[in-house]
Amino acid sequence: MTGHGRDFGVYIHVPFCTVRCGYCDFNTYAPGELGGATPAGYVDAALREMELAGATMGAEVRPASTVFFGGGTPTLLPADALVRLLSGVRQTWGLGDAAEITTEANPDSVTRESLAVLADAGFTRVSIGMQSAVPHVLSTLERTHNPENVALAVAWAHEAGLATSVDLIYGTPGESLADWQRSLEAAIALEPGHISAYALVIEPGTKMGAQLRRGEVAPTDPDTQADMYEAADAALSAAGYDWYEVSNWSRTEGERCRHNVAYWTSQDWWGIGPGAHSYLGPASGREGERGARRWWNVKHPRAYGDVLARGELPIGGEEPLTDDDLRLEAVMLRIRLADGIPTAGHESARVSRLIADGLVDGAAAIGGTLRLTLRGRLLADHVVRELTFT
Repeated sequence: MTGHGRDFGVYIHVPFCTVRCGYCDFNTYAPGELGGATPAGYVDAALREMELAGATMGAEVRPASTVFFGGGTPTLLPADALVRLLSGVRQTWGLGDAAEITTEANPDSVTRESLAVLADAGFTRVSIGMQSAVPHVLSTLERTHNPENVALAVAWAHEAGLATSVDLIYGTPGESLADWQRSLEAAIALEPGHISAYALVIEPGTKMGAQLRRGEVAPTDPDTQADMYEAADAALSAAGYDWYEVSNWSRTEGERCRHNVAYWTSQDWWGIGPGAHSYLGPASGREGERGARRWWNVKHPRAYGDVLARGELPIGGEEPLTDDDLRLEAVMLRIRLADGIPTAGHESARVSRLIADGLVDGAAAIGGTLRLTLRGRLLADHVVRELTFT
């Protein structure tokens, strides 16, 4: 760790998609929703935000140990535009030794040539949105890529020397356990270093949420999703992947997503782009110094660009964080990690109940670490409530 005892990362939100998937609740925009904003204008605005961020941080500026391009679909931007944005990070903060630099990508939005350009510019990792290998599941999710293109994208990334992650979603309406097994087998066969598997949550404000209200899709069955999670853990473990966070598995510790680990362990980061969130922990323990704070940018790309054109940071809202807030968040986030959290500081009666219920590993708890069991991972929210609420 550096600087204030915490690592520093940069998140760059690229809010563009060719279409909005029916389940998506992220801050993304299809072409007809941009209101005059353009990808080129976005890049210029993001670089301006970096300049203002560096000036605002002042003495707190330190090299970024991780950079993550998320979205949206970052690779809808030309590769040279992503390289410009990474150059902006270098100029504003610098990059730490062996910095991890990731971009998310849809399988249809990359080519052999574009991935080679990114690798040559210093990108180290690509996270590919596979979601499923089953056509009818992709159709329900309104994913437009050809499943066969996932293998091509992974192969091109490996050829360019990029580490790879494959992202999956389980619990889509109409998806059977056999469908999910097929997707797991297809993902494992690609031999990525990292696989993420996320349970589908149908948010009320999405197109799929409206379909659910109208009875056009069936609700997700929690028991089926639990079976799918257990199937994922079994298949991935058998293939040599270890879980390190509830929804993430990697072949080695070095292939974990360090940027996401930084979120879960409350490191510092600055979020660039429309709707991006940022977090800086306390500047020091001295009275009068800046405390921990979180803030977020205005959401629409046009509003984002307009604020930056006035020479102002595009902050849409913020909140200071108390010591109690930080303690609660530390439990909520770190308990999801395989490394667990210290047993010390938690009531022995609560810990005993969690052990008796099979939610935390008894031997590890006695040894000083609260570590979720497989059952505990399925009920992680309950574990947090048990540890933190009276």
